Amino acid sequence: GRADREQDGCHVYRIDPDSGEVSRVADDFDHPNGLAFSPDERHLFVADSGVTEGEGRPRHIRRFEVSADGRSLGRSTVFAQCPAGFFDGFRIDEQGRVWASSAEGVQVHRPDGRLIGRVRVPEMVANVAFGGARRNRLFICGTSSLYAVYLKING
Repeated sequence: GRADREQDGCHVYRIDPDSGEVSRVADDFDHPNGLAFSPDERHLFVADSGVTEGEGRPRHIRRFEVSADGRSLGRSTVFAQCPAGFFDGFRIDEQGRVWASSAEGVQVHRPDGRLIGRVRVPEMVANVAFGGARRNRLFICGTSSLYAVYLKING
């Protein structure tokens, strides 16, 4: 809400692991919120929760192609739309499925973006994480509770 913003917008940045140089890699977001790489690191997924700033604004996850050298992003597509609330935190399992938080719980999407299921909880979900000895336990951070469910997959 301040007029003297530190940045000229909400963007996605990359920090070079060797030099520490910071570069902007995506500048067409309303409100970037959460990111993850595909298992092969060829795609970067970024949630845009612009709807938190007003109706009609983005509530989706976009998938970007990552350049071969890993320094820039290429073409992007909308990977998944959030029907309730907005996507906040999300994780990707070993098979490339995206497990994303929403107002309905956790949405599970195939690598092609198709919704294949939901893990329903009685409150809005902010973040998810895989854990446990085999990374087959999904931890779900709700508004006021922490849930956990064992899965037949690994994160």
